[in-house]
Amino acid sequence: MIPLQELRMLPAGNMEKHRKRSNGSAMTNAESDPLRARLEASIGKSMSESGPADAPDAVNVPMIRHWVDALDDRNRIYLDEEFAATTRFGGVVAPPGMLQTWTMPRPEIQGIAERGGAPGEISPDNPISILDAAGYVATLATNSELEFERYLRPGDRLQSSIVLEAISERKSTRLGHGYFLTWVTTYTDGEGEVVGRQTFRILKFDPSGLGTNS
Repeated sequence: MIPLQELRMLPAGNMEKHRKRSNGSAMTNAESDPLRARLEASIGKSMSESGPADAPDAVNVPMIRHWVDALDDRNRIYLDEEFAATTRFGGVVAPPGMLQTWTMPRPEIQGIAERGGAPGEISPDNPISILDAAGYVATLATNSELEFERYLRPGDRLQSSIVLEAISERKSTRLGHGYFLTWVTTYTDGEGEVVGRQTFRILKFDPSGLGTNS
């Protein structure tokens, strides 16, 4: 792992231990929750019917400039070629926090609210669609954890693949009953080498009880 000044990284070994703690124990009452049992069949499988996603563009300076300007990040290694050449990087690198942005698909705006913010149509066999159909139509993002294997450089072209890692038992929360879903996105470069990972967790819940005392 590369030490970063601007972000605190969780080493891969610690991340694995953290995942095991956060995912909780295996479900013991699958018979009483057929929906959970159905969802469990998706664990360890891709969440995309079309397979890995290719970045629409290579890592590039204009997008880096937009990012650092929006966050007012004045670290010179991101835009100052002369300065960056004198550092251990030997040239400009991208902010590690941009990892997720490089493979984001262009969104289809029409119907995006109905899709819960998803950029495109979701397969009816996707766990998110299955939960929607069962009445768990509300979504709350709860965790996002990033791991970085190396800094990205202009010209790197990434590919990402998403695998469902865990689904919780049915939980009762202040928002309503629901399930926590955790997936891991792995990012690779043009040589197939892993450059980073993102662990993302959401709560899919039934909002019908919001505003009631039940």
